[in-house]
Amino acid sequence: MAFYFVKRLGLSALVVGTVLLVLFSLLHMIPGNPAILALGTRATPEAIAEYTARMRLDEPVWVQFVHFVSQALRGDLGADVFSNRPVTAVIGDRIGFSLALILTGMGWAVLLGVPLGCLAAVRPRSWVDRVTGILSVGTIAVPSFLVAIWSLLLFSLQLHWLPAIGAGEPGDLSDQLSHLILPAFAIGLGWVGYLARMVRASMLEVLGEPYIRSARAFGLPPRRIVGGYALRVAILPTITLIGMGFGGLISSAVFAEIIFARPGVGKMIFDAVSDRNFPLVQGGVLVATAFYILVVLVSDLVIAWLDPRVRSSL
Repeated sequence: MAFYFVKRLGLSALVVGTVLLVLFSLLHMIPGNPAILALGTRATPEAIAEYTARMRLDEPVWVQFVHFVSQALRGDLGADVFSNRPVTAVIGDRIGFSLALILTGMGWAVLLGVPLGCLAAVRPRSWVDRVTGILSVGTIAVPSFLVAIWSLLLFSLQLHWLPAIGAGEPGDLSDQLSHLILPAFAIGLGWVGYLARMVRASMLEVLGEPYIRSARAFGLPPRRIVGGYALRVAILPTITLIGMGFGGLISSAVFAEIIFARPGVGKMIFDAVSDRNFPLVQGGVLVATAFYILVVLVSDLVIAWLDPRVRSSL
């Protein structure tokens, strides 16, 4: 297990290093002077010179890259171009909103998708299985931004059941939860179908195994067979899907934060791209990538802990 952890950690570090190289290269691949792009064509020569010196754009490229990597490894992602606040402080003010949205969206999808998949596998070719299949395909086919727009129009503007925009009043938990329902519903709906189909396919395969037939022959209760034996094995591919799904939820959260005007990291990156605020773009993308890599690493470690075959195959 320790060797598996070290290997996965090394691969994660390699991915982070690749992301750092890509983020640094993007700044130099954009045509034109980065200082003029960031400050605008009406910027004074003094402001352009100050920005160039602050971003170290007058130094050799390899020196800039070494400085960028060393700063990132120390947790220093630079400063906001306009407010001059540290990028880590700006992201720290917003990351809680994004994490709450992503975790809530995936959480309710897991709570609904896994039982639906189990129920469809236990009763194959029944009306429950057919309805689950139709709902799965339907939820997968609809893009999350369309779900966000229509849920906003229906539940907020037409029915007035839930608030439309914002993240709620600070310190008011009930108000924040009410503002979280629609965005979490929008980004999690598609993953209900993905998880239900994955669990159903895995459960059907496991339920046909000899040890499951032996458990039935010994007269064990169906609930114990499904929950205690079959689901413990069938859930392994689903854990991998959940870990990979966080990458999709990060991109979906960007649209949800824009549509519902939530002050998250996704909306921050969108605004920073529009304002040519390169340090915020680099810092936001790096933090989002690190979060995704961390989730995938945790999911791989959980699978290796639950299934010794994964560790022995390395």
